[in-house]
Amino acid sequence: MSFREENEDARDLRKPFLHTGSWYRMSSRQSSMMDKLGSSAMVIRDNSVSVLVCVLIVALGPIQFGFTGGYSSPTQAQIISDLGLTTSEFSIFGSLSNVGAMVGAIASGQIAEYIGRKGSLMIAAIPNIIGWLAISFAHDSSFLNMGRLLEGFGVGVISYTVPVYIAEIAPQNMRGGLGSVNQLSCTIGILLAYVLGLFVNWRILAILGILPCTILIPALFFIPESPRWLAKMGMMEDFEASLQVLRGFDTDISTEVNEIKRSVASSSRATTIRFSDMKRRRYWYPLMIGIGLLVLQQACGINGVLFYSTTIFETAGISSGNVATCGLGAIQVIATGVATWLGDKTGRRLLLMISSCGMTASLFLVSVSFYLKNIFSEDSHLYSIMAILSLVGIVTFVISFSLGIGPIPWIIVSEIMPVNIKSLGGSTATLFNWLTSFVVTMTANILLNWSSGGTFTIYTVLSAFTIVFVALWVPETKGKTLEEIQLSFR
Repeated sequence: MSFREENEDARDLRKPFLHTGSWYRMSSRQSSMMDKLGSSAMVIRDNSVSVLVCVLIVALGPIQFGFTGGYSSPTQAQIISDLGLTTSEFSIFGSLSNVGAMVGAIASGQIAEYIGRKGSLMIAAIPNIIGWLAISFAHDSSFLNMGRLLEGFGVGVISYTVPVYIAEIAPQNMRGGLGSVNQLSCTIGILLAYVLGLFVNWRILAILGILPCTILIPALFFIPESPRWLAKMGMMEDFEASLQVLRGFDTDISTEVNEIKRSVASSSRATTIRFSDMKRRRYWYPLMIGIGLLVLQQACGINGVLFYSTTIFETAGISSGNVATCGLGAIQVIATGVATWLGDKTGRRLLLMISSCGMTASLFLVSVSFYLKNIFSEDSHLYSIMAILSLVGIVTFVISFSLGIGPIPWIIVSEIMPVNIKSLGGSTATLFNWLTSFVVTMTANILLNWSSGGTFTIYTVLSAFTIVFVALWVPETKGKTLEEIQLSFR
């Protein structure tokens, strides 16, 4: 069966996910074009507003992602007390979302390729909802862990699909800023979990975790599918209609249409990628960059700091760890917002360099302050100074992470993967990201109990390696179309 025939046979199965809608009166030609997309297509005359609305809707997915990550910090003491768990058992609970996310990451590429970006987000929302319900009604660790695994699966699919969708719909001059919305939404989700955790118990907090996905599912019916995915699937009329919706009916899209068609035609001549093909630079180089960036993003220990920030602050001598954690979450949101603004102004590579240098310096400060704090008695003035320095270091670390290493790797991975290995390469890089996150989350509590200073020393060394990796390997992608970026690897 040919590539085209396979797409025709599968189209009927994809139709529920392709519908996209209409918001203003159109000419007969425009109306005919929108009929290609179905009766629920959304149209806005201002192209920047149209893309922004689409991004804000899919951003509900990363909010869910962040809420899952932030949930374990304010609820640790309550869950351990109510269910009689040990610290190790809670560490397993906290890290199981990463295990589920690894499975989700493996499946995400194929799901997103077969039923589209919108369809995969709808599928991801369902296990998230079921998972939160399982946690909220849990009376032992089995239901608790099952819910965490289900959440993780949904988050794994979301973490791959949302950056890809945003990159594929955004104009090249807005792609950096809009791509950073993914990480910004994630930090908002973390902050929501921290703040709400101050006022409600862990069961109610789990119920509140359902809200982003319950809003996301119906909202997806009012945005267009990714034009590049439609083109790859051979749905050329739907592809042009979707792109026209996103760019506005007053915009000439002929140049962009031709670029995308050329890219798709080139990739479709080599649809099946063999292992031997991965030796070619156009494939192994972007895959290596994607895996390296997403591994190093987690290896610096960010999830260990965020998941167990309350414990870390209490170890540093801060009496109200939960309140300090909320402050940290707010700082992270602000810093990521700044990165969103800077993404298309300063360039990806420069932000990565500044971010990794700041992280290395701040982690070194935290590790030294924890080492020195153990030398002094708790009543001494120097002990208090070391506690303040460790707090300053942690805050600086989170700010530095949020300015570059947090949002930028997801943007770059969604930009650099060639069309015909996007699902394989993107899901593989996402899998490695979640595998590293699992290791960090699983070991963070244990390492902190062993030695706080030693833990942050390990994170410092790994963060320093990020500087070297970015300097030697990562290219600048600012201001280029996706097709230009992928062509450069040839």
